[in-house]
Amino acid sequence: MRYLSLLIMAVIMALQAPAWGAEILVLQSSRSQAYEKALRGFRSTCKLTEQTLVMTDFAEIDVQRMVREERPRLVLAVGDKALEACRKVREVPVVSMLALSLNLGKHSPGNVGGVAMTVAPEQYFRLFDALGAGRVGVLYNPKKTGLYLKRALAESRQRGLKLVAEPVHDPRELQSKLEMMKESVDALWMLPDSTVVTTVNLEAFLLFSMAHNVPTVTFTCEYLREGAAAALDIDPLDMGVQAGELALSLLRGGTSRKVPVLDPRKVQQHNNESVLRSLGLKLP
Repeated sequence: MRYLSLLIMAVIMALQAPAWGAEILVLQSSRSQAYEKALRGFRSTCKLTEQTLVMTDFAEIDVQRMVREERPRLVLAVGDKALEACRKVREVPVVSMLALSLNLGKHSPGNVGGVAMTVAPEQYFRLFDALGAGRVGVLYNPKKTGLYLKRALAESRQRGLKLVAEPVHDPRELQSKLEMMKESVDALWMLPDSTVVTTVNLEAFLLFSMAHNVPTVTFTCEYLREGAAAALDIDPLDMGVQAGELALSLLRGGTSRKVPVLDPRKVQQHNNESVLRSLGLKLP
């Protein structure tokens, strides 16, 4: 009888004990080559048990409930949709990668951070210096890229670079905003802002560039073939490695630490030599 009582007590205690699952919950916005490449980098560094959920495979995912029930030590959010779904998580650190919204237009809670998808302004400023551009035009939607531009403005003043910044709240405003920049800028800086960069507006950027002999510097090499002069591109694989290193440092230091937002450390510069020649410019 005593043995049976002990057995029943052991079963009850086991049922009441927390059910620890994987150490890391990976929330992936969708299936894409860039995401898979970044995850390879993450897994090469952070070799912990994980559970991966691809959001497009489900009608709905309650991330907060999953965190409460599965009790991971950390959540990895891959892409903007995943990051948005994790913004209300408070119990554990959330590390984000390949999400434009991480450092562009919205403040994140202290436990949400990661590796930003945008190159540090300082790296663009070096490129503008090499182009001899002291006045740089930049168009932006305050709700989407306002945080990043605020940082860029502060850093540009310290450097002596003049940013001619014009807010754009509707894609149809871009043409008139560009007209306002005639003869007042030496280069255009294209931010990853979906209000500013549309198919129609991309053409407007590059027509302005050709008409006024002003180079356009952009955030992806995909726009070089359209006529941009130079681009600073990120490396998803290294971003994954960097996110893995951040995750490990957070887990070693405890789950209550503030999660920083890091600039991507590996940046690739791509030049459009034919456009640069036509503008009489050179870049290393």
